[in-house]
Amino acid sequence: MSDIAPIETDALVIGAGPAGLWQVFQLGLQGIAAQVIDALPHLGGQLAELYPDKPIYDIPGLPVCTGRELVQRLQQQVRPFAPTLHLGQSVTTLQREADQRWRVGSSAGTTFLARTVFIAAGVGAFQPKRLKLEGIEAFEPAQVQHRLDDPAAFAGRHVVVHGGDDLAIDWALRLLDSPAPPARLSLLHRREVLGSDDPAALERVQAAIAAGRIALVVGQPTGLRAQAGRLQALELLDPQGQPQTLALDHLLVALGLSPRLGPVADWGLAMERKQLVVQPESCETSEAGLFAVGDINTYPGKKKLILCGFHEATLAAFAAAAQLRPDERLPLQYTTTSPRLKRLLGVAPG
Repeated sequence: MSDIAPIETDALVIGAGPAGLWQVFQLGLQGIAAQVIDALPHLGGQLAELYPDKPIYDIPGLPVCTGRELVQRLQQQVRPFAPTLHLGQSVTTLQREADQRWRVGSSAGTTFLARTVFIAAGVGAFQPKRLKLEGIEAFEPAQVQHRLDDPAAFAGRHVVVHGGDDLAIDWALRLLDSPAPPARLSLLHRREVLGSDDPAALERVQAAIAAGRIALVVGQPTGLRAQAGRLQALELLDPQGQPQTLALDHLLVALGLSPRLGPVADWGLAMERKQLVVQPESCETSEAGLFAVGDINTYPGKKKLILCGFHEATLAAFAAAAQLRPDERLPLQYTTTSPRLKRLLGVAPG
């Protein structure tokens, strides 16, 4: 057992995607400080991990913004409430204590004692889909990566992007558009047909292939070739079953993310189709003090939209405040007129 004392908190938010960040904001307006835990090493959840540069058109008041921009705006919005972040660690255990608090354990050995818990984990903790080739781990992350943070870091190199759907196409175009693009760029896919929900992006990548700016390689990886501790090439089988070799300097595995519901399924909560059943008026689960917002929850009429997650987090924050302060009247206040809310937001004198 760890000698480190548990972190005691009124609110623990599991998941740092848009719904989780908005949960922190709404809790802050209720005067409730939050701890935040997420399996990813950064804020933003699936939105930031998969499609940071994809345009979003259905956020109220923002006719268009990218996933990255939305996450940045949400970070700015929650800044007055200074949530404590625990990134790069997933929740492993959750159990009720005798005093009705929740004891929550993480993969990093952190333990929380929380009076309320908010599960904003989307459809689970996201892990990159990996290329199952023997020995590939030895080349991570120096030559084999599962995310694209800085396209300019690959300037002058031969980069292979493995995948043929939205994520791979997005990465290939970001590399191509970089002020310092790779010397050679290959797109490796198991078949000639690429797929994307973005017709403009698909048209652009096909035009780049036709112009010779991107080499489309059709094949299935079967092995690695290395020399002096560095990855030199991928071994492939082409569509005719013939062995081929694809030289490279860097391999970007763009096969997407795999959502893993993980231990949530073992917590004894009411579920339907791998989603947590909640009360629509509060987003509370079958256990008191345990809330679920965003794509992880379900109720009659549920819609999996970012803005719906915002609404759910608002209801959950009000319900939690009523539980945490049962003897206190909680009037509905507006940020436009309430001196108290303005002080909390740091836009009025304390």
